[in-house]
Amino acid sequence: MAPVKVWIPHPHGRDLMGPVPASVTLEIAESPDALPSSPDDLVFWVPPFLALSDSVRLAAQMPALRVVQLLSAGADAWSGHLSPEVTLHDARGVHDSSTAEWVLTAILSYLRDFPGFARAQARHEWSYAAYAPTDELAGKHVLIVGAGSIGTAIKARLEPFEVTVTSVARTARDGVHPVSALPSLLPAADVVVVIVPLTAETRGLVSAPFLAAMKDGALLVNAARGPVADTAALVDAVSTGRIGAALDVTEPEPLPAGHPLWDLPNVLITPHVAGSVRGLHPRAYRLVGDQLRRFVAGDPLANEVVGGY
Repeated sequence: MAPVKVWIPHPHGRDLMGPVPASVTLEIAESPDALPSSPDDLVFWVPPFLALSDSVRLAAQMPALRVVQLLSAGADAWSGHLSPEVTLHDARGVHDSSTAEWVLTAILSYLRDFPGFARAQARHEWSYAAYAPTDELAGKHVLIVGAGSIGTAIKARLEPFEVTVTSVARTARDGVHPVSALPSLLPAADVVVVIVPLTAETRGLVSAPFLAAMKDGALLVNAARGPVADTAALVDAVSTGRIGAALDVTEPEPLPAGHPLWDLPNVLITPHVAGSVRGLHPRAYRLVGDQLRRFVAGDPLANEVVGGY
């Protein structure tokens, strides 16, 4: 059996992957500037989570490379930038629970005004009169833009909260509307969750017309990628106070200290942490181990990214 050299970014990944075939040489490559050996004979690469452009450029120096297995659900930094001999695979399924939890937390925190209560706590202020009664999730209409595995997990977690959920994807199917239906769906939604991959088609999807179509008082939740939203249009829309936003991703990212989004009371921002939970590595490396065993056995790999999806 031909030898297979594999790089993973975490030493503890060895124990989380399960049994490794005898033909595999497993090495730890924590970053592009800390390589364990020559990249010339690397066959199977697991780059660091949320790898930056220097990791993508390094792939061009790997003539034997055949598989890039990401730890992230998003593949936008990699899609279209690898040679035809290399297949790209995302971590579909790994981030479903964590990202769905973040979305639900963000919606509830915003509607129940937890950011306001936190600011009042910092001032040692009993703030009942200032914030009560708050809004609530029960009875709301939630529109989920993106009906992949994470969007499906979000829907499953929302449904027990006595809400109406409508799902949208690039193509219609049973129970899912096409993206072309957004202009008619947005005005009815109290909460709009965006959880699409970043592709040429979705870049700038949350545009000025998209935001203008949202109903007064609605909440935009972006757990996708920052460039899915037009930042200037978003700033204009939320600055009026007509709609609110809960953002785990921004454009640019990190968001500069002086950016106007920081100071708006109707904007909740977290620093791209939806998938960064303690359960990430056990789930991710189970997938890596499964994929590696499939590769060595000559079986098809899961989660191949084609056309950005």
